[in-house]
Amino acid sequence: MAFEIPSDLHPDLVASAWLLGTWHGNGRGDYPTIDPFAYEQEVAFAHDGRPFLHYFSRAWITDDAGERLRPGALETGFLRAAGNSADKKEGAVELVLAHPTGFAEIWYGQLDGPRLTLSTDVVARTVTAKEYTAGQRMYGLVDGDLMYAFDMAAQGEEMQSHLWGRLERA
Repeated sequence: MAFEIPSDLHPDLVASAWLLGTWHGNGRGDYPTIDPFAYEQEVAFAHDGRPFLHYFSRAWITDDAGERLRPGALETGFLRAAGNSADKKEGAVELVLAHPTGFAEIWYGQLDGPRLTLSTDVVARTVTAKEYTAGQRMYGLVDGDLMYAFDMAAQGEEMQSHLWGRLERA
């Protein structure tokens, strides 16, 4: 079944239309300050005709057999086309994210065909949130699946790989 661009999609979002839908799959996580882990994840990109996509992601930590052990990360936000502003090039995007662990982030990035790369500009955190200072994300459409990687700088560590996974369109 081929993916079709919705007729009511805002024209500024056509370049990001490949993200639309619900994605489900598994990934791995690692970082010097934690033990390696596996997780299951569901990601949704939705629209309502305005010039942004609503993004929602939830994950569950899993055991070696893929069985859910407990809830994992949760985040929500908005991916906005920024290519129409005078100082931004075509394919420029902004992402605003919020997390229940006490973080809010502003990301800037670029769409290049079926690839989206993003870097944080601002990371704000509450006094109870763990130290996290910067992130980089990459999403790509590979053989019909959504592949992604998330690198971060946190807990006194320099930017390095943290999460990666492969999700299938549900």
